[in-house]
Amino acid sequence: MLRLLLLRHAKAAWPPGVLDHDRPLAPRGQSAAAAMANYMRSEFLAPDLALVSPARRTQETWEIVHPVIGEVPARHDGRIYEAPVARLLTVLHEVEDARTVLMIGHNPGFEDLASLLIGEGDMEGILRLGSKYPTAGLAVIDFEHESWSQVTRKSGRLERFVTPKSLGNGEDD
Repeated sequence: MLRLLLLRHAKAAWPPGVLDHDRPLAPRGQSAAAAMANYMRSEFLAPDLALVSPARRTQETWEIVHPVIGEVPARHDGRIYEAPVARLLTVLHEVEDARTVLMIGHNPGFEDLASLLIGEGDMEGILRLGSKYPTAGLAVIDFEHESWSQVTRKSGRLERFVTPKSLGNGEDD
């Protein structure tokens, strides 16, 4: 079995004159990332590999998450930044050395990827995910495959969809 943990970056700030790629986390985003990291640790949602967009807000999300969940090899992949669903799927298909993969990236790509991959599972989570994939939202998707290259449309099962609000950590953005 394979498991994909899709974590959207936490809430970012909008400082004047800063390019989108260089936007830092807002204080609320730092808090939400910490809450999600603690949740992942308490639920034993530790990946074998993290694939992280190079954008500052995703890097800062990872910097908050990884010390809490433990040492995990990370690959910083520029293809995840502002990626359409086909590119995200290509990145995932190239994984060979991990059973549980954490991807930290952006919308709308993550919402589109989750929608493409999920064929069944937690119906409440599927409905919430379909209406909004908020910052620091975490989708846990399981696959009955032996290789990431076998992952296809609707072949995943949504195990859960967790947001900062569902953890009691403020509002979902």
